[in-house]
Amino acid sequence: MLESVEDEGYVSKSKPSIWEIYSDYDSPKTLAHNIIRSTAFSSPPMKRSVRPVFSLLLVIVVAATFGCRVAIRNGFGSIYSEGDYSIGKVVPLPPLDLPVFNSTLIRLAEVDVGEAQLKKEVEQLMEGGYGSVARLRTFATWRRFFSSGGIRARTSRGMPVSPRSPEFSKVWSKFRRCLGDWFRKNRFQPGVMEELVELVKVPIDKHNGLFVDAKKKRKYSSCAVVGNSGILLGKEYGNLIDSHEGVIRLNNARIETYQKNVGSKTSLSFVNSNILHLCARRDDCYCHPYGTNTPIVMYMCQPAQFLDYVVCNSSHKPPLIVTDPRFDMLCARIVKYYSLKRFADSRNKTLEQWNSAHGGSMFHYSSGMQAVMLALGVCDRVSLFGFGKSTDAKHHYHTNQKAELTLHDYLAEYDFYNDLVKRPRVVPFISNNFHFPPVVIHR
Repeated sequence: MLESVEDEGYVSKSKPSIWEIYSDYDSPKTLAHNIIRSTAFSSPPMKRSVRPVFSLLLVIVVAATFGCRVAIRNGFGSIYSEGDYSIGKVVPLPPLDLPVFNSTLIRLAEVDVGEAQLKKEVEQLMEGGYGSVARLRTFATWRRFFSSGGIRARTSRGMPVSPRSPEFSKVWSKFRRCLGDWFRKNRFQPGVMEELVELVKVPIDKHNGLFVDAKKKRKYSSCAVVGNSGILLGKEYGNLIDSHEGVIRLNNARIETYQKNVGSKTSLSFVNSNILHLCARRDDCYCHPYGTNTPIVMYMCQPAQFLDYVVCNSSHKPPLIVTDPRFDMLCARIVKYYSLKRFADSRNKTLEQWNSAHGGSMFHYSSGMQAVMLALGVCDRVSLFGFGKSTDAKHHYHTNQKAELTLHDYLAEYDFYNDLVKRPRVVPFISNNFHFPPVVIHR
């Protein structure tokens, strides 16, 4: 365990409190009786008619205070699990609605080791540093401009294509505009959780022809976030999943032949940009396993993949929404905090070694984690299905993959999901103004 990790909690006062003096008494009644008799509460003589009233009031106050203190420590103290409650130390509890976080973990989770590389890559792309024609043809979107004929590629009108062609320039101009807007928003802003309805649900409602109240934007009454874990094959949650108003599915996971396990309804498809990159190879960027009218929300894995977004968005009828980079950064910090915490608790290593153990800049939250975060912001109730693992289950229910991806820390994400169910206020980095909906995990 890292010795430099700072203990949370509050520093006790140097002057002993009345609880330290009388902590060994068995009951509030006995405690009050002895406090009244002690010299610590000695006072000048009173009139006989006043002393009994004063004594009775003091007994009531002390008993009530002691009872509340015991209730708080025994009933609610567990949510402040990282505080210092060692024997012999008096640690005043913080308010019940304000959790205490490990300051070292918070500080390390705020560090983005890939920030400099991202900035460099974006600047190169904005300046036209996209490399050679051969490199451009590695992007699926350029197959619209480069045929299989190699260097002698031609457009549909028979004109040679070059990075300076009019066809290319139109796409490139839109690409630079989208990338620039996205990168300018790349900052930490926890209040983005309260903007998710406006950023995601309102465009979807407008596309579906639903009335949108400008003053009170309605959330989904209930949402099912369907993960892709193989544990779903052991359950028949299909009807339960479809009973939710909103159903969110991940990375185009197949539902045919699995309806009794995973349902058939899809309100929103949540994918990473690698999925759209594969779809861009197809005619008209076909990426609709759940129907051509299903909206897609996507987070960017690589800034260059905005090329796929620009080309595919032009032929995509329902909304194709890129997640706000402020939302991406919030998710990244939360997952890294939970991963650091688990690393520090379970390994005899320093937190500085976490980067090498988790791939450094390659470490990333999973699509499922961010889909859950999205549901927290756009749904009044959230149910999770297919989040978990078993030694007997495949990694994905619809593939034969057994191994997990090493760039994700699934166990840390499971800790996050459990906190959402039991004690959501201990989730770090989220604004205190955000109201967490109730969350249920179906295992």
